Amino acid sequence: MIRATIPRGYTIALLFGLAACSPAPSSLPAVVANDNTVPAGTLRADTLTLSLVTRRARWSPEADSGPSVEVVAFAEAGETPRIPAPLIRVKEGTVIDITITNTGSDSTLEIVGLATRPDQAHDTLRIPAGDTRRLQFLAGAPGTYLYWAVMGKHHPDKDAERETLAGAFIVDPRAGSPPDRVLVMNIWGVIKDPVTYGNALAINGRSWPYTERISATVGDTLRWRVINATIRNHPMHLHGFYFTVASRGDPFADTVYAPALRETMVTERMRPGGSMILTAVVDRPGRWLFHCHIAFHVIPASARLNTDSTEAAHNAMSTDAGRHMAGLVLGIDVRARPGSVAADRRGARRLELFVDEGRRRHRSPRTLGYVLQRGATPPAADSVEPMGTILFLTRGQPTDVVVHNRLPMATAVHWHGIELESYSDGVAGWSGDSTRMAPMIPPGDSFVAHLTLPRAGTFIYHTHLGDFEQLTSGLYGALIVTEPGERFDPARDHVYLLAWDGVADPPYILVNGDSTSAPLTVQAGVSQRIRIIAIGAAGGQGVALRRDTTLVTWRALAKDGWTLPRAQATLRPAAQRVATGETFDFEFIPSPGEYLLTANFDRTRPPWRQRIIAR
Repeated sequence: MIRATIPRGYTIALLFGLAACSPAPSSLPAVVANDNTVPAGTLRADTLTLSLVTRRARWSPEADSGPSVEVVAFAEAGETPRIPAPLIRVKEGTVIDITITNTGSDSTLEIVGLATRPDQAHDTLRIPAGDTRRLQFLAGAPGTYLYWAVMGKHHPDKDAERETLAGAFIVDPRAGSPPDRVLVMNIWGVIKDPVTYGNALAINGRSWPYTERISATVGDTLRWRVINATIRNHPMHLHGFYFTVASRGDPFADTVYAPALRETMVTERMRPGGSMILTAVVDRPGRWLFHCHIAFHVIPASARLNTDSTEAAHNAMSTDAGRHMAGLVLGIDVRARPGSVAADRRGARRLELFVDEGRRRHRSPRTLGYVLQRGATPPAADSVEPMGTILFLTRGQPTDVVVHNRLPMATAVHWHGIELESYSDGVAGWSGDSTRMAPMIPPGDSFVAHLTLPRAGTFIYHTHLGDFEQLTSGLYGALIVTEPGERFDPARDHVYLLAWDGVADPPYILVNGDSTSAPLTVQAGVSQRIRIIAIGAAGGQGVALRRDTTLVTWRALAKDGWTLPRAQATLRPAAQRVATGETFDFEFIPSPGEYLLTANFDRTRPPWRQRIIAR
């Protein structure tokens, strides 16, 4: 058995299997997946009365007949236990009268978040085994919040996650809120042995492909309250559309942004315990995804409870989107309106893009890459450039990218952050619709992606099949869209693509396909555009630009290819954390002298560095 060393908490026998988790006793009650559409308790006048009890239960995050684990979950008194915990949703001014009973026999229940918002005290309520406590408090300020509990200790352990006693606490304004959906992420996990981690990762109590399907019609606005009830960061990515973040919060407070300050993006890094309200207008039909961009949270080898070695390898390359993805993934099905017509693609530009494997160069066992054909002759089959060819497209110009797979394995290409037709989105067995689904690209075969880019900016293209192996081996590239008549000038426009090199813990970083970089000479006093792209398997990188030891300033220009409005395009210290799946554009005007650009992962590898000399 081949094993990979990757960050603890992501630890798996990667692509070669997980030990089976011990099934929960069938005598335990089954957990109900809570879709967060029905508030708990009884509301009379201005008082919500709610009685919660802890229950040992059997949770099947996949199919009801699928693998299960024994958990502790909350239930309303006399009702079935639920994951996420029962939804508390009231209007401001409501008095919450809540009773909590710890039915356990040997552990203290520690609960946080049942208090008036904003909550500056962050008090912990401790309920010994067999005891009951009653609380009364005002709901407080409108917002999206979280309450949670643990049995026996306050701080969950990343090596034995038990985030099943967590639920949403929503306070609506007195006038009410627009219709929305509440989506809560929970994780259960356990270390099985030094390299094996069993995971159940769920949105509203279910793991893909058993998560709810969101249905909409072209022109609809999605409005979601997304809550990260886990102790991990999750960069949440939406395929095909931009979303706008109307608010961000934590378990204790929430901030609603003025319209001019609401950020628009395709990937939002959600912190542990964090929340957001997002809105997205779905203007094209087809099937789309909303998912965590951390590979370990969406691949079957690590995001399913029971996966043996043969099954894990098979699932990773399956034509079935229900098998090659798992975990924190939500499907969206957008119906066309009657009378819709296909886009006009006359005069489309044609690009030939080859997926190749070359000689091993770095720490990854394989060296894969995207190579663009230049001229009349295709590149050699073993030609791999330092990173995938940067694709330069023009806003509004229809472009057909023909992807030729010359690997001995199947692949698929996702055009990340791109507003495009669903069939070209690149999720094998899902993109398209029920009558026409995008296939994987088998060895020796090809696929044509139809792109018409409605905006100029910085984007990514990357594999969306066998994600972990293919991504850490080099199947990614930058996609730069310029305005009509504009030419990309490498003397003042600089792309930095951050990726993983293999699966070491902590990971080694490659920037533009290498671990080192030659000095860059730029012209002093001339505006320089810094395009930062992160496409590692997990985690985030800190990017900083200094003169001597002092951060300089740069101006924010764009996020995920979306040009920032004036109120957000501000001068700020030149330090940016970039989660996988994010892109940022900054403007830097150097004075004469020497600068240092660095990038490093969360933990203890030496940072990547580049000297920038302004003359």
